Amino acid sequence: MFNEDINQLINYGINNNLIEKEDSNYIANLLIGLFEEDEYIQNFEVRNEKLENILKSLVEYAIFKGIIKDTLVNRDSFDTKIMNTILDRPSNIIKKFNNLYSISPKKATDFYYNLSLKSNYIREDRIKKDIKWKVNTKYGEFYLTINLSKPEKDPKDILETSKKVSENYPKCYICRENEGFKGNIDYPSKENLRIIPIKIKDKKWYIQYSPYVYYNEHSIIFSEEHEPMKVKGNTFENLFDFIEKFPHYFIGSNAGIPIVGGSILNHLHYQGGRYDFPIFTAEAKEEFAVKKFKNIKCEILNWPMTVIKLSSENYVELIELGKNILEIWENYTDEKVNIFSKTVEGRHNTVTPIARKNGGKYELYIALRNNITTKERPMGYFHPREKYHNIKKENIGLIEVMGLAVLPGRLKKEIEIIKEYIIKEKIADSNIIEKHKNIIIDLKENTNITLKNIDLLIKENIGCKFSELLEEASVFKNTKEGREAIIKFINKIKQININ
Repeated sequence: MFNEDINQLINYGINNNLIEKEDSNYIANLLIGLFEEDEYIQNFEVRNEKLENILKSLVEYAIFKGIIKDTLVNRDSFDTKIMNTILDRPSNIIKKFNNLYSISPKKATDFYYNLSLKSNYIREDRIKKDIKWKVNTKYGEFYLTINLSKPEKDPKDILETSKKVSENYPKCYICRENEGFKGNIDYPSKENLRIIPIKIKDKKWYIQYSPYVYYNEHSIIFSEEHEPMKVKGNTFENLFDFIEKFPHYFIGSNAGIPIVGGSILNHLHYQGGRYDFPIFTAEAKEEFAVKKFKNIKCEILNWPMTVIKLSSENYVELIELGKNILEIWENYTDEKVNIFSKTVEGRHNTVTPIARKNGGKYELYIALRNNITTKERPMGYFHPREKYHNIKKENIGLIEVMGLAVLPGRLKKEIEIIKEYIIKEKIADSNIIEKHKNIIIDLKENTNITLKNIDLLIKENIGCKFSELLEEASVFKNTKEGREAIIKFINKIKQININ
């Protein structure tokens, strides 16, 4: 069986353009060394089995021989080691990427994304198990996914991690030193990772795809230096420089401060990809004009969070106006709506920016964020209250801002418990029932609920709760007081260099 598995793996590598046929003897010898075998018989006529089945069989054999112990961490680490044997050296992959880029940026990213899939760095078999659906809300259609491969993070843990100066190697999960790293019990193996260097504003950055792939071609663009997340004026320059190089992608940045930032705050990075997020089709709630930037269309979006959309054929103007808005917002205080730019705890105002090219125009989305905390709201005044933590407790980051809810894997099991309680009045776990009482109360009001429609109704309810959850993160609420407050702020923008 071992011999057949090795032949199937080598055939897989050849059929998916990971290796050449001439590499087969060399790779076979690497593999028999890895498995502490003495011989191998070449056979190119074996059936073409799915990669997940080949790897599972080989890992089982390694466990049988006592090469590894039977744990999930060891299994994942060992199958990346196996895949590394049929992957080209980073330098050769970079050359292929750059050669294709000279023809077309899209051809280059198509090649690299396919490589990330075929190398099993993106574990497609697991991602296919993620639960995905769409829900119509008063803001348009939102997308939701229950992610089964990544654990839920507590905002407090994210904050503590951001304060630490790492002395580990690699320093974090997205540093360039991860490429080929063997991993350990506390750190995932990256032996089948290959990264691509790119230039952004004459500085060295890298691009790789997220192993979790929350959306199509979900890419991570990260700086060569291990430096903290930050959103400054040059952020807008970086985003549009990337768009000029990869016009078929969008790119955005998480905020650089806790609570309103992403899950990794200690390494400067952006996220991009080829995907149409709900925010891209959001309608304007109001338009306004800035005299100095008469060629820029300025809109306040009809969106649960406070988002300004700028569009123009000239991205240089967008960068300049974006910088001005950021500077105004960073120093903006309105005590009536609890917006304080700075306190003794530090600065609180920042933005989540997103850039893309849409047809012949460039677009810049600026979501206004504030991370102030209060005694009543210790996790953040503009963070969802505890009653929404049954859906999502993590920070509301870039992806959520754009209308895609990445929900914790625990919800899969919890939804089943909710269903049993509503349909059969069976209490499998009283803590889960109590945690989701807001959903249960809503559903019990529906007298037409059945076993056939309960899944749809629960998912619709979670989608509506996600919409409300985003409203909680908005700095200017959709109230009389909030509408008056945003007009005051927009008037500040209108006055940019009015003379």
